[in-house]
Amino acid sequence: MFDMNLLVFKLIVTPLLLLAASVAVRRWGETVGGFLVGLPLTSGPISVFLALEHGSTFAEHATSGSLAATAAQVAFCLAYCRLATLGWPIALSGACVAFAVAATALQWSGLAQTGLFVVAMSAMTVVLYVTPRSTARGKGLSSPWWDLPARMVLITCLVVSVTLIAPYVGPQASGVLASFPFMATILAIFAHRLIGAAAARQVLRGMVAGLFGFAAFFYVLSLTLTRLSLFVAYSGAILTALAVQAISLHRMRLSVPQIAE
Repeated sequence: MFDMNLLVFKLIVTPLLLLAASVAVRRWGETVGGFLVGLPLTSGPISVFLALEHGSTFAEHATSGSLAATAAQVAFCLAYCRLATLGWPIALSGACVAFAVAATALQWSGLAQTGLFVVAMSAMTVVLYVTPRSTARGKGLSSPWWDLPARMVLITCLVVSVTLIAPYVGPQASGVLASFPFMATILAIFAHRLIGAAAARQVLRGMVAGLFGFAAFFYVLSLTLTRLSLFVAYSGAILTALAVQAISLHRMRLSVPQIAE
């Protein structure tokens, strides 16, 4: 019964999170949409599922992979932005290679969670500085009727797949896989195809800005999962991530006021 309830939870929560992010893109534009998917909307629920199914120690070890993947997500965004003018297939391929190389290098580095957290925060700061802002807007553009249901089915299948293979690939690899920017990839490709390269860059730049909360979430979990109850650990991580995101969003709104129009 517990396994069945957990499966139902996976099938409901994940698509609803993607639905919220997609609606945000249509309501407030690509930057805010990217900013929201920078939150652990996929990897957060996966972390909860890993803790419930395999224990808090397994989930704590997985935070190392998630923090390494945070910097790898930054590499993904930077590579996609640099290659965007060549078309989304080339940009996506280059971004996936950048993610894999960065995640592998950081996994092999032997850095503890604190070191990985510092690397991730530094990478985000640098990439935001070197990536120019865009003024592309996508509000009001329509999409095919099947687009959103297809996105929701895809992201649900990915989440279920990661949690199923977790016992076979280990906690750190599970953390990396769970932190691959699935939602951002879907939103960026859609924006790229419908609006253009500038819109895709806007999604991904917003995502980098949102990764500060992502990194804070998993760093707090790395410190608390094996020391506190799951409820307290995840509640503290969520509150920390939201506080960091509030600060990031405030700074982003000050520098790009038109995103809230």
